[in-house]
Amino acid sequence: MRLLPAETGHAIALRGLSAGLGPHERADDFPVLAQDICGLHFANPVAVSAGFDKNGVAITGARHLGGGFVEIGGVTPNPQAGNPKPRLFRLTEDNAAINRMGFNNEGCAAVLARVRAARDGSTPLGVNLAANSDSEDPALDFISLVENFAPAADFLTIDVSCPNSANGQVFLEPRALEDLLSRLNTACEASGAKPAMFAKLTPDLEDAHLYELLEIIRTAKIDALTLCNTTTARPDTLRSENVSQRGGLSGAPLFEMANEMLRKVYAHTGGDIPLIGVGGIMSDQDAYTKIRAGASLVQLYTGLVYKGPGLVQQIKRGIAERLTRDGHAHLRDAIGSEHSLNAAR
Repeated sequence: MRLLPAETGHAIALRGLSAGLGPHERADDFPVLAQDICGLHFANPVAVSAGFDKNGVAITGARHLGGGFVEIGGVTPNPQAGNPKPRLFRLTEDNAAINRMGFNNEGCAAVLARVRAARDGSTPLGVNLAANSDSEDPALDFISLVENFAPAADFLTIDVSCPNSANGQVFLEPRALEDLLSRLNTACEASGAKPAMFAKLTPDLEDAHLYELLEIIRTAKIDALTLCNTTTARPDTLRSENVSQRGGLSGAPLFEMANEMLRKVYAHTGGDIPLIGVGGIMSDQDAYTKIRAGASLVQLYTGLVYKGPGLVQQIKRGIAERLTRDGHAHLRDAIGSEHSLNAAR
């Protein structure tokens, strides 16, 4: 599929998964990886990140990869075409990708029907939420989405970190985020449902800005943080001819930047809020590094492009083996363990 244009290959992969092709693995085959977080049971910490299945067309297929949870989206209230094509580019020499998709999706109504049909309690099912690019009041977009998806999903991710959409990062302004989260909590309570609420941040934040947002997020009692989205930075090490493409960079070049953010947030919060580590996971070693840096859960996407759909199972097996090697009886013993080791040193 890598011989095809990137977005075409992506579409074929989704069709294959939705048709039942690909791996058929269990989520609970490594009991040492199971944990309860935010009132939800995760048989293992691995999943494909949001952006892979924006419209929820392959939820069952994603489960069959063997991950411990599924997240679809981003979903906007109204259908959205996204940015003009081409808008997804492989950087093969760098094990990376650049996208400027622009939250292309079929809208709330279509995706909500699929979420309702697919939610079966087998693994936590979450929805990544976003505002329409042409919305004059993006806060109302998020409120509408929470009202609709709160009764249907196990967790909701408030995505305020997309670099490719007109309203993708407007809530990185602290006061705007504070107001949004307060209104979303009210909307969630009014719905009568209590899904876990996650927030997703960009790696392109100065420390002072990041810590200010963290205090707002903790005050709003957000249940977990996803760290992090793609970056607009372009490391000097990139070799691909597509390096000049506009959009968010993902894959191996994002790994250390995302890990640095993960470590900062874990240290700043004292491990009090669960973190989902995303960015550059290409192997079980990469996933384990994020766990030791403070991630309770991990997600991948670009890694599947270069390593194939069996990567989820490979990562699970590798994490379990590394836990045994390091003398950990359970996954939770490894979460943030590098911080305690550094303190001891």
